[in-house]
Amino acid sequence: MSATVRVSENLMCEAGIYGKSDNRSAEDQIVHWIRIGKCAEENPDLTYELIREILIGMEELEQGKYSEYKFG
Repeated sequence: MSATVRVSENLMCEAGIYGKSDNRSAEDQIVHWIRIGKCAEENPDLTYELIREILIGMEELEQGKYSEYKFG
């Protein structure tokens, strides 16, 4: 499901700038920010770096790029 959301011209411009560093469109950058913000609200004790690693891990799992962790 997708929906149209109005955002300011300034936010779209910033999203375009930030998105270019990770090869994302402005729209994809805003979705990225939303995912991080949602995770941060749900887990206020987590750092940005940990949230980012969790989201990367989730994407790797979805793409089948994972290996079993062995303790010790």
